[in-house]
Amino acid sequence: MSSSISPENTLLQLDLPDPSRDDLSSVEFLNRLEKAWSICEKVDLQTEIWRGRILRTVRDREKRGGEGRGAGFLQWLREMEISKTRAYQLIQLAESAEELVGGGILSEESVNQFSRRAFIETAQSLPEVQQMISEAANEGQEITRKQVRRLSDEFTAVTSELLPEEIRERTQSNLLPPKIVAPLVKQLAKLPELQQEDFREQLSENPEVQSIKEITNNARWITKSMEASLSLNSFQNVDLNLEKAIQEAQRLDSLGMLSDAFGQARAIESAVVKLFIAWKRLGGLYERLWIESGSSTPYLREVLEALQVVTGSTIRISIGELEGGKKVRLQIVEEAHDQIEPPVIS
Repeated sequence: MSSSISPENTLLQLDLPDPSRDDLSSVEFLNRLEKAWSICEKVDLQTEIWRGRILRTVRDREKRGGEGRGAGFLQWLREMEISKTRAYQLIQLAESAEELVGGGILSEESVNQFSRRAFIETAQSLPEVQQMISEAANEGQEITRKQVRRLSDEFTAVTSELLPEEIRERTQSNLLPPKIVAPLVKQLAKLPELQQEDFREQLSENPEVQSIKEITNNARWITKSMEASLSLNSFQNVDLNLEKAIQEAQRLDSLGMLSDAFGQARAIESAVVKLFIAWKRLGGLYERLWIESGSSTPYLREVLEALQVVTGSTIRISIGELEGGKKVRLQIVEEAHDQIEPPVIS
């Protein structure tokens, strides 16, 4: 099997069939896979990496197919009693091994010093963090996910250019805890540059723990608001300055409420679409059943007549004990395709 991995890394040299070989029959391909799978008897991280490489080989073979592409991969998972989620976790683990072991950062013998989650976390960390963690593992230290995250937080908190110098210096002097500063960096990275600069100025003026927590929370709400607003149909054909609106909500200390409002609006739009689709389908089923029924099916006709409260253009539904047992009346109006507005429920 061709690979860019060095031959001496036997961890990554499990004998697998080449998924790109068209001259390899399906029978031979599966037999070689089953043989490779059977040698994975030792339940440790190395074995998990091997399994991940086997699963990736099956998946890549299926990618080359046409009609029914991917069905063989799912069939393999069923036969091996592996969930799809578990399979992709193992594939991710194998890819992490190629980055660390295959990249020469980590020695093959040190792989089992990691927990599975710590191994993946290390592969997803910054190169400097990978180097420090790998050196510790190569020296025989046990590596946990908590250790990886702690070191990653410490490195981020003292090096990130998204932070003002005051925050980095105070963190390096142990005046600020990295576990408080690192989440701030993650949230700032998601914001527009102007918003980042505004927060950096606030942090420079007040580089204290409470200020960091408040700005982290505000940055999180801004990100949620922006993400929710992008998916709202209500905003698609309206010229709005959402960034200015979010800044105004921030001045009012109402970012949480604005984000919640956007989220609720998105939920309503999604519910309207689902309701409209269900209403159309119910209308078609109702019409077909009414045509099929007649005087010989009086009970069926009674049931269909009872359904009229939800099949017509006006829907009336009791909401039970909620709001004192009130009823909700919805009117569905289908508008022409050449109109700007989509079908609405009023």
